[in-house]
Amino acid sequence: MKLLFMIGNAAVGKMTVGQELMKLTGLRLFHNHMTIEPVIEIFGQYNGKAINRLRQVVFEEFAKSDCYGMIFTYMWAFDQQADWDYIEYVKSIFEPYNTEFYYVELVAPREIRLERNVTENRLQNKASKRDIEVSNQRLINEDTKYRLESFDGEIPFDNYIKIDNSKLPPNVVAKMIQEKFNL
Repeated sequence: MKLLFMIGNAAVGKMTVGQELMKLTGLRLFHNHMTIEPVIEIFGQYNGKAINRLRQVVFEEFAKSDCYGMIFTYMWAFDQQADWDYIEYVKSIFEPYNTEFYYVELVAPREIRLERNVTENRLQNKASKRDIEVSNQRLINEDTKYRLESFDGEIPFDNYIKIDNSKLPPNVVAKMIQEKFNL
């Protein structure tokens, strides 16, 4: 089993690169909005507890499966210990199954991410992003409130790569990841 954490700031391209990587590798994509959107639809608002419980069930069942592996997208606030702990928690679900872990951090400047925030693919898969003004403001606020890009050398894990995908199409980035980790 393989678990690839696709991490990065809002609208950096985690889901889109993950979609391309899934086509190349057979890894299954579990982007974070696959649990966020249904919970918002049901509750009428974001409910972190419900989202995390849904994710836990998916992780537990997937870890026990005979699937090749998963890509999980996550917006990791590096200045928040709770996010570091969450990554370790997710890993702990998969560790009993001899899982290999991979970490891909995507980075791009805010201007590019604001452009990507309105792409058709993003809006199709993430209903909560369709109010562009609110979504753009949330992106800017998160940039201000959290540190969503790692410092050089901060990520201590093996099988880690940081890619500035500002000027790279998603399929090229996916190919880079596939080749780097021999997926």
